[in-house]
Amino acid sequence: MMRKTDPIKQQERRLHILEAAAHCFAEHGFHATSTAQICKRAAMSPGNLFHYYASKADIIEALIASDTDDIRSRMRAAGAAPDACQALREWVDGQLALYRDPAFVRLGMEVLAEAVRNPRVHALVMANEAERKTGLLTLLAAVWKGREAPRPLAQMADTLLLLLDGVYSRSVVDPAFGTEAAASLLDQALERSLPPATALRNPAPRRGQAAKGRA
Repeated sequence: MMRKTDPIKQQERRLHILEAAAHCFAEHGFHATSTAQICKRAAMSPGNLFHYYASKADIIEALIASDTDDIRSRMRAAGAAPDACQALREWVDGQLALYRDPAFVRLGMEVLAEAVRNPRVHALVMANEAERKTGLLTLLAAVWKGREAPRPLAQMADTLLLLLDGVYSRSVVDPAFGTEAAASLLDQALERSLPPATALRNPAPRRGQAAKGRA
């Protein structure tokens, strides 16, 4: 009699492998990381790892797809929040918190570098970014529901994304760069993306306090 597979446990094992691989890719780089290193980090045999993922390429593709799913679920939750304005502020703060994490920044650079070489990875990265912008547009639509926005929501979204991507890039090329230096610019762009009465009534929380609250 064949043993029944537990889909929840299988998913947990997959996520465990992805977490271990992400640590290895951030520390050693995608191409310099061996499957043996991933197995050691995940505390499993190569045979067990290959049962879930046939290659390192499959793992990096699964990492991107998992991140896209996470973006989708987070943005849906933010869009359904009772206070869309506060949800937007918290989303921006959450992005800045990620960019303060050196491991996240290094892993992101590894993914982008692989996207240049690998068409499949490039397609997944494009889908990931599209999900990010779609979610932000949905959140902005909730912010301005019942009000007339002063400019197109797509323009607001592009402004916020450009500033956030700029923070990410500066953190890569300038080790001395601090995200606090960009926080004021983001605050200005964020407040221009909120209805005036709401911006005055609910000032954005301080970045440091927000980061501590998520720790």
